[in-house]
Amino acid sequence: MVNFRTDLASERRELYRKANQLENEIEGIESESEQKGEKIKIERVKIINEQGEQAIGKPRGNYITIDIQKLKLAQDEDIEEAGKIVSEELKKLIDLHAKKEDSILVVGLGNIYVTPDALGPKVINEIEVTRHVMNYMPQYVKEGTRMVSAISPGVLGTTGIETAEILKGIVDNVHPKLLIVIDALASRSIERISSTVQLSDTGIVPGAGVGNKRSEISQTTMGIPVIAMGIPTVVETAVLVNDSLDLFIEKLQQEAKSNDELNQLKEEDNYEEIREALIPKDYNLIVTPKEIDDLIENMKEIVASGINMAV
Repeated sequence: MVNFRTDLASERRELYRKANQLENEIEGIESESEQKGEKIKIERVKIINEQGEQAIGKPRGNYITIDIQKLKLAQDEDIEEAGKIVSEELKKLIDLHAKKEDSILVVGLGNIYVTPDALGPKVINEIEVTRHVMNYMPQYVKEGTRMVSAISPGVLGTTGIETAEILKGIVDNVHPKLLIVIDALASRSIERISSTVQLSDTGIVPGAGVGNKRSEISQTTMGIPVIAMGIPTVVETAVLVNDSLDLFIEKLQQEAKSNDELNQLKEEDNYEEIREALIPKDYNLIVTPKEIDDLIENMKEIVASGINMAV
């Protein structure tokens, strides 16, 4: 059994193919990739049956991964372009599950006081909400405007209430037709920290990215479709060491110091061995980069503008 330790369907797919030495696509999964300019790559993974679900441990549905390179150095025009692409992909998912006039509730999960977990609440502050205007001042609303509301429900440690319980109460009283939920994820690549957006229409499990799983938020629990927008903000120390080892081997290879042993080491996934060595001393920490504040701010702009344009 592959230990994925990542929330990204595209990474799970690659890990499974590598572990099973598959050259072709996994049974029960369809995928495609698209390059958008020099800095943005889109990978679409669709799980179509139970075999695909069992292979990579994700429920059937659509998963779109948008990788944005060099986000640390992004200019305003780069952020704007990334927001447009996120919007285009999000709108495709929305159109699969909601009508043009259906109301939407946007939910920002996470703890605003913990930077790697603050993206959801920060995005909520940027969402263009319309429900109150349509209810109390409809004369000022353009025809065709969608009813949008937003909330950041906080975390269990500060509210004492499961997020799924809070959202279920809102859904039962406000009656949105679709949820868009934003949360932090874990990745198996240091390059993807706050530089990747995963969109999916299968719901989300809050806290899964840091090993603190809560009740899932999905169509099964909410009674309406749920689109999840996940952004990796942390990796485990074992992932960091494994990726660093790969980079070290590549450097030796470039300096013509390669040999069969190094080649074999580079081809192997050493995550499990490294993880087992770190866990007994509690050294398998959750790691985030020093630029996390700037990365979160950039990603906040991309995600918020993407949602606003899409809805």
